[in-house]
Amino acid sequence: MKKLRLIAVSVLSSIITCTSCNKEEPKNENFMGINDISFENYPKVDGSTSSSVLNVMVACKLLGVPYKWYEPGIVTEWTLQPIYEDIPEQYKNFFWQHIKSSKTHGAFMNLIDGDADIILTHRTISPDEKVHADSAGITLIETPIALDAFVFVVNKSNPVRTLTVSQIQKIYTAEIANWSQVGGKNTSIKVFTRPRNSGSEEVFRELVMDGLEPANFPASAIGGMAQVFGEILHYEDAICYTFNNYKNLQARVPDSEVPKIAVNGILPEEKTVKNGTFPFISKVHVAIRSDLDHNSMAYRLYQWLQSEDAKSTITECGFLPK
Repeated sequence: MKKLRLIAVSVLSSIITCTSCNKEEPKNENFMGINDISFENYPKVDGSTSSSVLNVMVACKLLGVPYKWYEPGIVTEWTLQPIYEDIPEQYKNFFWQHIKSSKTHGAFMNLIDGDADIILTHRTISPDEKVHADSAGITLIETPIALDAFVFVVNKSNPVRTLTVSQIQKIYTAEIANWSQVGGKNTSIKVFTRPRNSGSEEVFRELVMDGLEPANFPASAIGGMAQVFGEILHYEDAICYTFNNYKNLQARVPDSEVPKIAVNGILPEEKTVKNGTFPFISKVHVAIRSDLDHNSMAYRLYQWLQSEDAKSTITECGFLPK
């Protein structure tokens, strides 16, 4: 059944058109990169699933490699990848070796352990990761570079289209257990979560729950981000959360199939994120170790990601520059 749900998401995603899909991206003549950066000295960059597009696009633009979108195949999400035939033969394995997406927790552990120079994620270090960093004597520097909405999604047959912050919190503390309590059908709410230390789960706990402890929902944790949409499509009474940009750009599941919930009557849109009125705004961070050599290319990349020169790339990836 799980497999069927993932296939459903893949099929749904593949029929959605996008003008940039499967086409080489045009070169931006005004793009300003980093002097002397090359395949030879490019840092090892890791990150979360939701920031993988930014990770790949930054590398492609800085190295002058064309890229394109690929429809879901083995994975159930759209992916941005370099056009490998345009990469010099001796660097064919470069992106596999230097540009990784180990998911949020894996990326943090790799950064702490010295297996990555820089990471891009939707959150800062988790309590578990902080314990590991402290035991290794490592301190991280985490800098926000972009904004994104953190959104809740429901099945299209669910008439509920807006919830208050308090109602969402009470759903996840199990104080509200039936959709009729928030203006919906008389049916139990099927609450889905993500695993601890995943990017969206830790953002949910910090940004949404604000210190409240979620109830224990047995067998509710969804392993992969793409699976969220398979579960929501399958269960009419379900609710879960994700990042708005991931839903729009990588999952590509339209709101007509998996609607986003307005929060306090405010929809997660570019305008409401930009002006700060949407209640749940997450930040994309670039993180490095505090002992990183300031003369290294890795540190120069860290600085570039915060600069005006990076904003066009951040915008092209669907985020709002910080």
